[in-house]
Amino acid sequence: MPTLRQLAYLDALARHRHFGRAADAAAVTQPALSMQIKELEAELGLTLVERRNKGIGLTAEGRVVAARAAIILRDVQDLVDSARVQSGKVLTGPLRLGVIPSVAPYLLPRLLPALQHHYPACAPLVRETQTQTLLEELQRGDLDIVIAALPLGGSGIETLPLFDDPFLLAAPVARADLPARANAQILNQETILLLEEGHCLRDQTLDVCAAGGGDARIGPFGATNLATLASMVANGYGVTLLPTLAIKDQPADPRIRLIPFKDPAPFRTIALAWRRRTPRERDFRALGALLSKTG
Repeated sequence: MPTLRQLAYLDALARHRHFGRAADAAAVTQPALSMQIKELEAELGLTLVERRNKGIGLTAEGRVVAARAAIILRDVQDLVDSARVQSGKVLTGPLRLGVIPSVAPYLLPRLLPALQHHYPACAPLVRETQTQTLLEELQRGDLDIVIAALPLGGSGIETLPLFDDPFLLAAPVARADLPARANAQILNQETILLLEEGHCLRDQTLDVCAAGGGDARIGPFGATNLATLASMVANGYGVTLLPTLAIKDQPADPRIRLIPFKDPAPFRTIALAWRRRTPRERDFRALGALLSKTG
């Protein structure tokens, strides 16, 4: 009978397509992982892995088994979570939390101390990456919950809006010609600096530009974080939109002028997302209540 360990190793191999990286992800030596995969193949009477000079691939049978293994592992994790919930305690044990990069550096410094204070038995494990990757890992069962901006696609996902996060126009301080209150039409006259492809904040900024006519000049590069965008603005390379969350409790940069928008101001909505069939909904709603206070 295949063991959960063997299924977990196959799942890691399916995701990383490399014995070394899969072994690192599973916290095991590469020979041990390879041996368990061979034993799994022998148990099932199937060749699951194609071993190549560079990396590996899954056979057609291997892809089917790996997909089933991922479902089994997720269900086992749900079983463990359900048993923990039956104890009646809220937010105890590991909490695998995914957060988008335009939120993590600004929200976590307030959330983590509050979480430790109110729920000391909770052990958060934080993963910071782009929205699509977080959602894939959430649906696969690698994450318990995600903090991201709405809307969020994907079936079987429950969302809980937390707070609205208005945008500000960030311009070089020398731009005294800009009005005290911005509107979307102003963006058509500027070079807009953006995060790289895949960041939801990039798409949200482009949506605001489209509302103003869609004729804005897009800067020639994509940043990986808001700090880089702000630095480019400070040095006169263009303007950008910054969420209020990113400047709240942060030291002001004297080189940047932050301009609020006229009402109705553009904003994003930050939300929690989790798998709809999880047994930990009570935990996640408790986390949402805490986030609403600290956001």
